[in-house]
Amino acid sequence: MASGRPTAMDRPHFIGIGGAGMSGIAKILAERGAEVAGSDARESPTAEALRGLGVTVHIGHAAAHLADDAGCVVVSSAIREDNPELVRAAELSVPVVHRSDALAALMHGRRSIAVAGTHGKTTTTSMLAVALTELGLDPSYAIGGELAGPGTNARHGKGDIFVAEADESDRSFQKYDPEVAIVLNVELDHHANYASMDEIYESFETFVGKVVPGGTLVIAADQPGAVELTARVRDLAGIEVVTYGESESADVRVHKVTPRGLTSEVTVVLNGKYLTFTVSVPGRHYAHNAVAALAAGVALGVPAHNLASALGKYTGVKRRLQLKGEAAGVQVIDSYAHHPTEMTADLEAMRGAAGDARILVVFQPHLFSRTQELGGEMGRALGLADASVVLDIYPAREDPIPGITSELIIDAARAAGADVTAVHEKAQVATIVAGMAKPGDLVLTMGAGDVTDLGPQILDHLSS
Repeated sequence: MASGRPTAMDRPHFIGIGGAGMSGIAKILAERGAEVAGSDARESPTAEALRGLGVTVHIGHAAAHLADDAGCVVVSSAIREDNPELVRAAELSVPVVHRSDALAALMHGRRSIAVAGTHGKTTTTSMLAVALTELGLDPSYAIGGELAGPGTNARHGKGDIFVAEADESDRSFQKYDPEVAIVLNVELDHHANYASMDEIYESFETFVGKVVPGGTLVIAADQPGAVELTARVRDLAGIEVVTYGESESADVRVHKVTPRGLTSEVTVVLNGKYLTFTVSVPGRHYAHNAVAALAAGVALGVPAHNLASALGKYTGVKRRLQLKGEAAGVQVIDSYAHHPTEMTADLEAMRGAAGDARILVVFQPHLFSRTQELGGEMGRALGLADASVVLDIYPAREDPIPGITSELIIDAARAAGADVTAVHEKAQVATIVAGMAKPGDLVLTMGAGDVTDLGPQILDHLSS
């Protein structure tokens, strides 16, 4: 199809169009010539960026927002069945398309790289998008975060490569047929959708089984869940398995990671040769993400030395250890980490970059189900900070679970010897943290909810 989109997507309507995943698909469709409309709960810079592309964005959800001649309604797993626009779609017999099916349709006919794994998807996808663009390959991409500002999470490129973040949380990553699949790690998360590690493995096995014949699986060699998945899928016919990491047996071996302040220098051994390049974000975790991106690009035929140099052009993505500013000698940095492994990785990265400086964390737990299962581990992770402020749980799409509060995290943190303060009123946080911080400190706002809004507020209080 010349337009690169199904006919039903000539006039799509997105419910929740301002979300990271949804807005990216809407943007690509708009850039491919579709008449895109949608709604979101609140006004945002993302909504305004979409309007700049000619997209109609309604604020609030109402049946009247859905045009009678809409070709389809695109939803994510977060949209509830009683949403008035979804109810109206049923009345009009308008087809409902899940976000992952829409993305799969956009990827069709392209050489695609799908990035999956419990932690690091957005960073790794972003690294590939930046590097391949820098090399003039003009890729399309869909990322679950903003590279530089509103609207930079997706792009329709004229090249034949499509890089996409593949979400395992609701099994939607099973919809894709990538030429290269990246699995960064396999851990038990998304407890509302997976009851056990066996279910997680089965889901990832299905994802890997969708790699096209002759394609490649790039997978971590150091993470236990990824090692187990490798053993389960290594004999799949027609797929090459490429491992990466610090293990001596890794196909792309991380020889050394050297911290350089808020950057790292990474040396890998690839095909028996040493290759050194710069990663412009701190920490071993992000260095490994860059190596996964390198291995995936090489699997598509991009020369390793060119790709390594281009990866150095990546300077970060919003909410992934993003420097929000500095005031009164205090740097404020924003982190999306919300799983204990992510929290530990980001705190270790900041500890390596901070030297003798104190690290103060403002942590907002994300989801009742995740806190119920992993609250103790979250609390122990906060022990890596010098002091922490813990907020109430950000519910996102979930209803409360009786007895599950942020006290689970706070109790575990204190049991591990951490200095933790509970704050139930978000409006008080900026004042409290500004009172705690001293010149030279690093303040880390951490979590997947609206804790990100506190960074500028903290900076304002520090300035005054």
